[in-house]
Amino acid sequence: MKNILVTGGNGQLGQALQKVAGDYPQFNLLYTDYQDLDITDADALAAYFAAQQIDACINCAAYTAVDKAEEDEDKAFLLNFQAVLSLAEICAQYNAQLLHISTDYVFSGKQNLPYTESDDTDPESIYGASKVRGEAAAAGYNPDTIILRTSWLYSEFAVNFVKRMKQLMQEKQELNVVFDQTGTPTYAGDLAKAILDILQYKSANPDAAIGGVYHYSNEGVTSWFDFAVTIKEMTNATTAIYPVTSDKYKTAAKRPAYSVLNKEKIKSTFGITIPYWRDSLAQCLKNI
Repeated sequence: MKNILVTGGNGQLGQALQKVAGDYPQFNLLYTDYQDLDITDADALAAYFAAQQIDACINCAAYTAVDKAEEDEDKAFLLNFQAVLSLAEICAQYNAQLLHISTDYVFSGKQNLPYTESDDTDPESIYGASKVRGEAAAAGYNPDTIILRTSWLYSEFAVNFVKRMKQLMQEKQELNVVFDQTGTPTYAGDLAKAILDILQYKSANPDAAIGGVYHYSNEGVTSWFDFAVTIKEMTNATTAIYPVTSDKYKTAAKRPAYSVLNKEKIKSTFGITIPYWRDSLAQCLKNI
């Protein structure tokens, strides 16, 4: 049985991994959060790896307060860059596979074709910049690292767009939602399965050189407005939802206007089938 360290185990993706882990009995997932393991503390990481036989690490831990990061740059870079470098170093030392979660915010959102893994990064926020540095640190120190970029993550766990919209539709008669930001929602349950499928592939093919960047979101394309309208339809809500442009909804951090991810690489490399976003949304709402 493989021992897999999961950092950020209490977050959306960490909880999603806990939910699907039973389908992968060959893996023993060790869930930690900052109370159990401070990944910004290199000594704490060294002690943990020395005490445990870690075969792989799924780094779900991140500073994800996108707007707050504009004023809290040091903390964002500490968790999204320096801690990732420490993880890459310790994983290389113990020959443990590192799978690091990244984001569509590494792109500017100025193009109109789905982003491939080889497209240049050009973040327009502190959060995005810190994630770019983290990617570079992980891949630069340990080329075997798997970097998995995702977008618009939601689930039945924690705080996210789907749960927030569902709540607001119970409280308000009208909502304004931006329609000039386009991307693809990602159900954390689907992403969790993809992650464990990748590690299962690596376990079955230990000599396969699969390090590098991969993209994963659900299939399809939508806007935040259409995402909200679909939530309304699937929950039979009666709230009126109006489309607005981003300049009507000011945020500290700039969001990518277009962040659709091309997923051909992950599908062809690992044989992963990706569900359509509306189907996964329906499943999530059923679980909620």
